Amino acid sequence: MSQTVTLTLSDGTTITGESFGAFTSAAGEVVFSTAMTGYPENLTDASFAGQLLVLTTPMVGNYGVPGEELYESVSTIFESDKIHIAGLVVNYYSEEHSHWNAAKSLGDWLKEYNIPGICGVDTRMLTKKLREEGAMLGKIVAGGNDVPFHDPNLDNLVAQVSQPGVQHFGSGQHKIVLVDCGTKTNIIRCFLERDVELIRVPWDYDFTTLDYDGLFLSNGPGDPKMCEATIRHLQTALAQDKPIFGICLGSQLMGLAAGGDTFKLKYGHRSHNQPVKLTGTQRCYITSQNHGFAVDTATLPAEWQMLFENLNDGTCEGIKHTSKPFFSTQFHPEAAGGPQDTEFLFDDFLKAVVEYKASISN
Repeated sequence: MSQTVTLTLSDGTTITGESFGAFTSAAGEVVFSTAMTGYPENLTDASFAGQLLVLTTPMVGNYGVPGEELYESVSTIFESDKIHIAGLVVNYYSEEHSHWNAAKSLGDWLKEYNIPGICGVDTRMLTKKLREEGAMLGKIVAGGNDVPFHDPNLDNLVAQVSQPGVQHFGSGQHKIVLVDCGTKTNIIRCFLERDVELIRVPWDYDFTTLDYDGLFLSNGPGDPKMCEATIRHLQTALAQDKPIFGICLGSQLMGLAAGGDTFKLKYGHRSHNQPVKLTGTQRCYITSQNHGFAVDTATLPAEWQMLFENLNDGTCEGIKHTSKPFFSTQFHPEAAGGPQDTEFLFDDFLKAVVEYKASISN
């Protein structure tokens, strides 16, 4: 027997639908993703923390949720060890799922983490509203148990999703420090395929005290300006010459540490097929993205410049230093399950690490 729930937006719009997942109320920022597949990866992506996620694909849940598999203590499928969204909004939820590696239904998976889902929603209409008016606050109300609106961007979401301790992965010849602001596990998998010893540290850890060959700044949720400790440590690292690579929130942190500013996008970039252009060329890449903030390139110091540009809205998709081996991307070169057009950037980063190590050994 179906149970009725409502989705209410901060502009007063109320939409009635049916519950799947946990029959509970939740509030957050309503955002949309146009990805056709990949909901197990999306839901476990920490960059979605605190958000009510609208999936625009018409049918969701038809291939269920795979079972957990680990490699080097890291999931081979999911992007973290839990669901991070506050709630899920879909058009049609498939009660029947069929896939060779499905272990459970999407609804049952949501129930395990007490996450509500609402189906029967005109997600096309809702997405058009969010595109025109911008991301807004919302709440899913179940059983008449109303909850107040809540803006997750006022919270330090990074502090909530970052791993609390230091972790070590791999035993390669290049020692890379990964600053965990909400790391997608495919980042770790990409590094483990590339002769790396990876040291994962919490978001506010003073990594400047460590011996390393290169520094990596992970993705993560919310407003990058909340990460004051990370920015402070990064400013120290930028005064040196060791290679630095940042992805998503890591790109925004690099921009802030360099002396630039960031701003909130109208509705963010959250999909699999965002076109970006390499600055100074006509080369375009198709990328996966998930962020609500971007670097304001007009505020960057003279020694910094835009590396990639979003061809949909012209916003910054990455920055680089003009003389030091520092660069970042706003998109996800490690995207799971794709596209993988820009995974070569991990190789570029490690090439910079090799060159740096050679320069200091001479």
